Amino acid sequence: MSDFLEHFRFAQPGWLLLLIPTLALLILRRGRGSEAAVMFPNLSVLVSLGARVRRTAGGFGLPLCFAALIISIFAMARPVWRNEFQSRSASGIDIMIALDVSLSMDIDDFVDRGQRAKRIDVAKMVVDDFISRRPDDRMGLVAFAGRPRDASPITLDHKWLRRALSEIRLNDEYDRGTVKEQGTAIGSALAAAASRLDARDAKSKIILLITDGASNSGKIAPIEAAEHAKTLGIKIYTIAIGTKEGRVNQRIMRFPYQEFDLPTLRRIASLTGAEHYWAQDLEALKRTFSTIDQLEKTDAKSFSVIEDIELFPWFLGMSLFLSLAAATYLALNPPPTS
Repeated sequence: MSDFLEHFRFAQPGWLLLLIPTLALLILRRGRGSEAAVMFPNLSVLVSLGARVRRTAGGFGLPLCFAALIISIFAMARPVWRNEFQSRSASGIDIMIALDVSLSMDIDDFVDRGQRAKRIDVAKMVVDDFISRRPDDRMGLVAFAGRPRDASPITLDHKWLRRALSEIRLNDEYDRGTVKEQGTAIGSALAAAASRLDARDAKSKIILLITDGASNSGKIAPIEAAEHAKTLGIKIYTIAIGTKEGRVNQRIMRFPYQEFDLPTLRRIASLTGAEHYWAQDLEALKRTFSTIDQLEKTDAKSFSVIEDIELFPWFLGMSLFLSLAAATYLALNPPPTS
């Protein structure tokens, strides 16, 4: 029923005003006529001498006529089945998100609603919110540890992108992670993201690098990758997450240490004309993405496309059918003439 109410419309509802005199005519037609002037109470016995009057003569014909008239009024009001589509043009900003999924992202040095939270979980949560607030931007996702891996191509289908983000996993002892190779290949991740953006024709190209460590693997140095991105007109926002006290579990590293490389991340951002951020708690991470959201404004146009499927031929057909049925019934069952 809700689907019917959502799509059914009258394109010219003014014709429905004809229902008022139609219903008034029906009410008047059903009223009783004037009483007889002279009463003959003793002649009722004579009724049994003649043929019985068909009291239902015309009884079905009149409702059929009125139904045909009402449906014809509906037909004049142009009933339609309306499908409305929201169309939008892309903003011209293409964004690649490079998300660190190395084992250090398992550190739980964040707090979310009073509970300790892992870096990877808060990063995915805040990135998901960032994606939802920019529906007109094309976005893609690269996950990286010891090497980069495409998680989602650049797309406007943010439902697909957010599902790909939710499915990203850190590696474990059963090799069930998104990236099996251990390490932090920042340079390779930037090169992979830049190559995806280079193939695009967009007025603005951006990489959001989210990491908690220093580059320790891969064949391309982070600064070299940043210089290459600069030649392609790509800006790289670098976002370091985690606290100074955060350490990986000893089952992963016998002598865990903090490997933040903030100077390199700052250099990457400044080389490409972007900004560097260090988020040590959840609120700071949220503010970081809000700031980036404000710095990179979208400029997209959206408009509605309305498709109307005409239904009046069906109503007109029903009206003609009922009219024919009423005429046939009245011809076969004429009302009494006296």
